[in-house]
Amino acid sequence: MEKIREWLIQKIYQFRKPLTNYQIPQNAMLKNRFFYEFLLGNERQVAKEIRDEYVDTLGKMFYSYFKTYASRLFRLQHDDTATKEDLLGAEDTIRVSGFFSSKPQVRNRATVFSLGQRINVLTTDLEAPLIVPHVAQQNNERFQFEALFRSLQFAMVDHASHEYLFLCDFFLVNGQSLFDFFGQIMGKAIANIMKALEEKIAINFDAISLQLCIQMCAKYEEIMLKRGVSALDGYWKNIRSVLWDRFDTVMHLHIESLRLADAKRLGAVDTRPHYIVRRYAEFTTALLVVSQHSGMPIDERLQALITRLQAEIEQLLAKMAAELKNPKEKHICLINNYDLVLSVLMERLNEDTRETSSFKELQQTQINRYVEEMLFPHFGALMNFVNECEPLVDQGHTELLRRYTEKVPNLVRSFSADWKKSIDQINQEVMRSFSNFKNGTNILQGALTQLIQYYHRFQKVLAHQAFANCAAKNELVNIHHIMVELKKYKPIY
Repeated sequence: MEKIREWLIQKIYQFRKPLTNYQIPQNAMLKNRFFYEFLLGNERQVAKEIRDEYVDTLGKMFYSYFKTYASRLFRLQHDDTATKEDLLGAEDTIRVSGFFSSKPQVRNRATVFSLGQRINVLTTDLEAPLIVPHVAQQNNERFQFEALFRSLQFAMVDHASHEYLFLCDFFLVNGQSLFDFFGQIMGKAIANIMKALEEKIAINFDAISLQLCIQMCAKYEEIMLKRGVSALDGYWKNIRSVLWDRFDTVMHLHIESLRLADAKRLGAVDTRPHYIVRRYAEFTTALLVVSQHSGMPIDERLQALITRLQAEIEQLLAKMAAELKNPKEKHICLINNYDLVLSVLMERLNEDTRETSSFKELQQTQINRYVEEMLFPHFGALMNFVNECEPLVDQGHTELLRRYTEKVPNLVRSFSADWKKSIDQINQEVMRSFSNFKNGTNILQGALTQLIQYYHRFQKVLAHQAFANCAAKNELVNIHHIMVELKKYKPIY
């Protein structure tokens, strides 16, 4: 009996040696599990002593390991991390006052608002080897917060899984007893990790990083469930709660920055896409891509925040467009900015989202208005004629329609003389106005289609009996001739 006790105690003491692979003595203990079974059946006091010694030794070992690992790990974080100044609505130029210069300094915030390869922590790097701090330090490596978070959580997943299953196999416990036993050993280590994470998360202003960490927790929890280990369910819940609280705070800072943004101070506003909109597009797309990698429908909390973000960018865009005097330029500005958002969303996302549908609708509304504005200088008289006469045709006001007869000859002859030149001018204007060639050609096709529709409606009005004696109808350009000409402007991709 004493020999069994001494053998088990010696194995447990091996855990105390620095740099020991604790799984080696554990494997030896598992091979001789019947020793503990024998004690449990015959000397419960000795079995309790073995168990208490194990709890004390392993508890201290895990506490020391995770405390040291977390401390060394977070020293490897990039110095140039997001700050409270790195918000969507922030100006690109930050004035820095000093003794010798007050020259503005421009900071590149691209990495704060875009995803890039950071998504790898949820895919190829999710179960990658742990970061070894001293090796990384020797190689002068620095990491984003989510990469350090991943390494720490994966260490917890592996150690906790192994320990949980070992306790079950060797100490013959299960159910709530197993949970309690596991908590006695890992409790202090987990509490220490939570404290370290809370401190780091509290100063994290990188919303993309926080969302990556939230999704990581879900994936690691899923891995543990597949391993049959549910002892960390509360741990994941607590971490996610801390992350969501911080994410909500940071997102509200972004939302508020857009709400308070002064369009006049955000650089010159013209018809080209604005850098704030580029940020918004990259940022929103990043959050949606991260959400899609969860394999679940988007979280309602995330959707609500993204919806609020969109409302603010729409308001800011309206203020920017208002800075432009020409109504047509306002439409072009909005179309180009909506197009930028759509291009980024549709390039990166695998499926249609609420945001994609919304921006398509917003863009189409502006395109329709722009087309009317663009056609009017060239075909305004014809458009007015159609819009005024159609209701009279529908209501059967023949006498009122006859008053328009005298306008028909000028309209027909003016159109016949200028329509080709006008279409060419419209084509040139569209190509100048839109930065995205494909978008421009689509708008041109929309404008030409609208022109054909107006001309068809014009012919339909002239077919009314009120214009029966109007000789100018014979001079109308054949609509098929117009359509043949318009084919020259068909896009070739």
